[in-house]
Amino acid sequence: MKYDFCYYNPTRIHFGKSALDNLGAELSSYGDNILLMYGRGSVKATGLYDEIMAILKASGKKVTELSGIKSNPTYAQLQEGARLVRENDIDFILAVGGGSVIDCAKGVSVAAYCEGDAWERFWINGEEPTERIIPVGSVLTMAGTASEMNGGSVITNEEVMLKNGKVFGPAVYPKFSILNPEYTFTVPKNQMVSGIYDVFSHLCEQYFSGDDDNTTDYLIEGVLASLITAARAALKNPEDYEARSNIMWCATLGLNTVTGLSKTQDWEVHMIEHQVGAYTDCPHGLGLAVVSIPYYKHIYKYGIDKFVRFAKNVWNIDTDNMTKDEAALAGIEALSAFIRELGIPQTLRELGATEEMLPKIANSTVLGGGYKQVTADDVLAILKEAF
Repeated sequence: MKYDFCYYNPTRIHFGKSALDNLGAELSSYGDNILLMYGRGSVKATGLYDEIMAILKASGKKVTELSGIKSNPTYAQLQEGARLVRENDIDFILAVGGGSVIDCAKGVSVAAYCEGDAWERFWINGEEPTERIIPVGSVLTMAGTASEMNGGSVITNEEVMLKNGKVFGPAVYPKFSILNPEYTFTVPKNQMVSGIYDVFSHLCEQYFSGDDDNTTDYLIEGVLASLITAARAALKNPEDYEARSNIMWCATLGLNTVTGLSKTQDWEVHMIEHQVGAYTDCPHGLGLAVVSIPYYKHIYKYGIDKFVRFAKNVWNIDTDNMTKDEAALAGIEALSAFIRELGIPQTLRELGATEEMLPKIANSTVLGGGYKQVTADDVLAILKEAF
């Protein structure tokens, strides 16, 4: 383990079929004014909304609602939530949904009493909040982002065409999260595979980072192996509880910061996709999948030993009679085959991108990288290959 670190995660996880039974007790520690945030109606269609409202009523809570949170939550929606917090003297925010709803809830929690422009302070300058933070809890209905156990908040500002992420400190982490894998059974296949690849990409961003052969790498390989097995089972039977529970826990482990300890990390696939999403509003995981293969082909030579290890330890490829280049590319091709197996689109065109968007996306991408620091020209070449 090359770098010093301090690990602390304050989120309490309730996992399993009876997880929702803990909601009332968790809320008893907070005031009576609740802001309930959710998406576009699936929580009502499944009956989960009614279950939660019954618990809130029995707990004596007064509920204000903010619905319609988009899959790429916007700064305008965040500002509306902040207004509701102030006007209704909200004590606690309960996010019911996937990572987008939870990300937006965290944004609301820090923006409500922010002095100055929250977008500029937090999502541009990367500041930590110094004003009052409204506590957040979550009931997870889609696995993918691990927002249920981290400080991440990815928001799209449509006025300036930027999709930026801010990772807040533990004060902004959800106080608790309720994870019942059964809530993911009704997620449409397109969203399920998008979430699965989002998990895969989180792990790869931490794995292909330039800090090789530490304990964290072995953890990542194990979680990837579990995710691949569970994804294949869930494709066959979306109501396979064991498969969906493994996917859900892989998602949480994938970005609750434990798999990034003592790693510099990469995140350039995410930086490119964020801007693809800002221009196309495509599902995040699908955009990541399309960008990943050309990106890894672009940088693999700079971390070739790790890509060989990826082929051997994640995909079980016999590399004994291969050159390092052949082995590394075989691992990338195995990933490409897995993306096709998931049924994910193969090109940016299929996600709504146009050729005219590509230079704009490249020039607005936050540049970085692990094994290789990319330039705007590099990003444009990757986008053209993905197009």
